[in-house]
Amino acid sequence: MIFIIRHGKTELNRANVLQGRSNQSLNEEGILQAQAAAGKLSGVPFSYVFSSPLIRAVQTAKILVPAQKPIIDERLIEMEYGPYEGLGLAHLPPEVLMFFSDFIHNPAPEGMEQLSSVVERAGSFLEDIRNLPGNILISTHAIAMKGLLEYLTPVSGGSYWGRFIGNCEIYTAENEDGRIGIPIPFESV
Repeated sequence: MIFIIRHGKTELNRANVLQGRSNQSLNEEGILQAQAAAGKLSGVPFSYVFSSPLIRAVQTAKILVPAQKPIIDERLIEMEYGPYEGLGLAHLPPEVLMFFSDFIHNPAPEGMEQLSSVVERAGSFLEDIRNLPGNILISTHAIAMKGLLEYLTPVSGGSYWGRFIGNCEIYTAENEDGRIGIPIPFESV
């Protein structure tokens, strides 16, 4: 089984800022969210733990599976927001608002990573891990997580791009004999 989790809350999440690749630590609430997620997954023996290189994802992985050092994979990093990183969500320029209003039909503004790139690197990562045995934890970010979900759900038509994925939200997907199933929100073990 594959478990995909978005990292816990940071101060930039709390401030409603485009965080992107800024290397923010979890805040107190984020630590509590990760601890709550760890409680939900306490009965799951993980064979592999993968994480984005950004500290908030690494911290989340370490809280969930403290006995294992996360394997860092650059392909799990958050979307590159370029010149828009650090902007408040309440004061985004028109080109970013247009992109966010319809991810499927509007390309990312110049300087931002395109969603097709996010899906491509997510898919490359998933292809590399599909034959690993046992339970796998992937600690990542909202847009990177949506890229993983889009790759695993070709029939989604881009529906994950417009979905809100909260901090420490978890999706699971069956992974058997190199076949990864359609991801579903995690309810219980």
